[in-house]
Amino acid sequence: MIADGSARFTQALRLDQDLTERGIGIRSQRYAMVVDDGVVKTLNVEAPGKFEVSDAQTILATLR
Repeated sequence: MIADGSARFTQALRLDQDLTERGIGIRSQRYAMVVDDGVVKTLNVEAPGKFEVSDAQTILATLR
């Protein structure tokens, strides 16, 4: 897990969302990523309002 206070990493991935109208600015979509030696092996992006593919159990299953 890494911090992305300026949202540069999130914007580079094109996983940003503008929630300025809700008063919270540029935010990251919910996602989980598995990176092995600098190579993205898994990228699970959640649908809005969902928590189904970025949970620990799902990510751990991809590592087996």
